[in-house]
Amino acid sequence: MQLVLLSQTEVEFSCLIMEINHENEEKPLLFTLRRFHLSEDYGFLLPDPLTALPAPYGPWMEIANNLPHLIESHQLRSQVYKMPQLSCQHLKGHRDLQLAHLALSFITMGFVWQEGEKGTVKLLPQNLAVPFWEISQMLGLPPILVHADFVLANWKKKNLTGPLKIENLDTIFSLPGGDSLRGFILVTFLVEKAAAPGVKAVVQAVNAILQPDKEALHEALQELAKAIKEMTDALKQMHDHVDPAIFYAVIRIFLSGWKDNPAMPGGLIYEGISDEPMSYSGGSAAQSTALQAFDELLAIHHSKESTAFLHRMRYYMPPHHRAFIEEIQSASSVKQHILSSRNEKLRVAYNQCVSALVDLRTYHIAIVAKYITIAAANAKARKGKPGYQAGILQINPPSSLEEKGTGGSDILSFLKSVRDTTRDAIIHV
Repeated sequence: MQLVLLSQTEVEFSCLIMEINHENEEKPLLFTLRRFHLSEDYGFLLPDPLTALPAPYGPWMEIANNLPHLIESHQLRSQVYKMPQLSCQHLKGHRDLQLAHLALSFITMGFVWQEGEKGTVKLLPQNLAVPFWEISQMLGLPPILVHADFVLANWKKKNLTGPLKIENLDTIFSLPGGDSLRGFILVTFLVEKAAAPGVKAVVQAVNAILQPDKEALHEALQELAKAIKEMTDALKQMHDHVDPAIFYAVIRIFLSGWKDNPAMPGGLIYEGISDEPMSYSGGSAAQSTALQAFDELLAIHHSKESTAFLHRMRYYMPPHHRAFIEEIQSASSVKQHILSSRNEKLRVAYNQCVSALVDLRTYHIAIVAKYITIAAANAKARKGKPGYQAGILQINPPSSLEEKGTGGSDILSFLKSVRDTTRDAIIHV
């Protein structure tokens, strides 16, 4: 038998591996943000997004940077038809891909809706459709503007050393709607930023069950409730930065998809990809991973119809965000743990989280009532008068979206149902 002599380093390494393996047998694998490429500071937001693509993609960037003017002057479609079909080979890494998806999604929404709901197209030309499809496949996203584009990756600081406040923020790309569109994107950004400590608290709560550690769980639930309240406070800034008439008459249509939309019942053909039309939902707050993650942690069960819609919206999230929700779903139930422990302190902390989420959803309903329901009534009162003036673009409010969200849901009934089922999760003594 041959004797194999190990060096001191090899012996130490072998001992370390045995120690780690032994610890793994003793302790459960802890849940981490890092595993899902998430940041403690930014949550689901993309930290410091790129604002420029490599030189070969100049034609995309030139169009994407001038979308409001091109749409308002009815020149976008002609510019897209002239655009060269570019390969994706010069996109280096995930951040390039994300900016490319953002640019092409904005161009696509402008192209489809340039002439409003009466002048839609049935085909996205190959020079736009093929690279958009390929980039979408690489990112695991659908080829349409999603919440991850519109909000999570569409921001930059004016002063790089300044704070993350709306006065020091701007969007990377825009569409018609001017300051109201900018405000809508950036207030939603601030809601997501406020959610970041709550996302961290979700991880801490799941780990507190695994360990188990009642004090850590109590602290995590308190942090989650605080974060949800701060999300509501951030949402209140919508009133200061978004004009309801501009949001309803100008902005909404550019966020609308071609699924469950009477203006495009046949969907959209992606030339060079499929001869058959495809249907995708528009951007929606239901695509926010934070809210769905909080629901899963708190074991909030919505109606069958609402659950089906929310689960469908998960496929409009980046895959690692979707995986984060699924991880929480598969973890031990926080609610069940609290019920079985009969710990009053934990019950109160859990109920504070649920109540904060009810308040956030109630406030969201009020925002929707102001920016859609009341704005729709005001638009009807203006019927027969000229459409809203946005720059040099005359837009008549889209009748097909009167009672629907941009994601295709019957928005108020959906939001009220989700709010009510959230309230039902309260643990009573």
